[in-house]
Amino acid sequence: MNMMKKYKIVVAYEGTEYFGWQQQKNLPTIAGTLEKSFFSVFGKKISLLGASRTDAGVHALCQVAQFNTDLVISPQRMLQAWNNRLPSDIVINQLEEVPLTFHIHAAVERKTYRYHFFLERPLPLSQRFGWYFYYSVDIEKLKKALHVFVGTHDFRSFCTGDEREDTVRTIDAVSVSFNRQLQAHVIEIIGKKFLHYMVRRIVGACLDAASRDFLSINCLREALAKKDPEQTLPNAPSKGLILHHIEYQK
Repeated sequence: MNMMKKYKIVVAYEGTEYFGWQQQKNLPTIAGTLEKSFFSVFGKKISLLGASRTDAGVHALCQVAQFNTDLVISPQRMLQAWNNRLPSDIVINQLEEVPLTFHIHAAVERKTYRYHFFLERPLPLSQRFGWYFYYSVDIEKLKKALHVFVGTHDFRSFCTGDEREDTVRTIDAVSVSFNRQLQAHVIEIIGKKFLHYMVRRIVGACLDAASRDFLSINCLREALAKKDPEQTLPNAPSKGLILHHIEYQK
């Protein structure tokens, strides 16, 4: 009988055609596609656990996942054969065996999300990767708005409202830059752990505040303090969000 081993993979995907990471019955998902393709190549069932449960339409450059299998094959051959069966919008960049004690969530040091938005109509090749925001945005006000969320807060007002877990999270850093190649502004948010919809709700609220003279940054502080997920500030669309990097403890 072959011994069970644990593996870690790093996956990149273009999430437009998928209903998120998590396996869903009768719907195409990233994890579901990976699991089905593994079975079709090796004849073995696996169950993937991802470090981040990205939503429908969200992209990733560095999603990390783990799985167990008793398949006897080198990691290099497994990676090559598995990638050959995947669709063009999913690719496994790394695959390695890890100790059985490794856990995909416990070892996370920090996650980096990036959100792209366009202030002018984007080129067709890049429009899938950002939000075309029609209104004029005060970038300096946007930076100040984002800094409201830096630090440790109860983010219950900026999640789905369905969370049964503790909604206190810490954002380590935020920044706004401009990507000349994509002609897109990029909001970067770094933290160890995020709630469902949290980044998109923060981005939507901050862009709303930065595009309206009458909406003060204090409105964001008030919304955060109320801890009410029914607040009416907008939720940024999923296609602008990219899971950019996950850093693990060494």
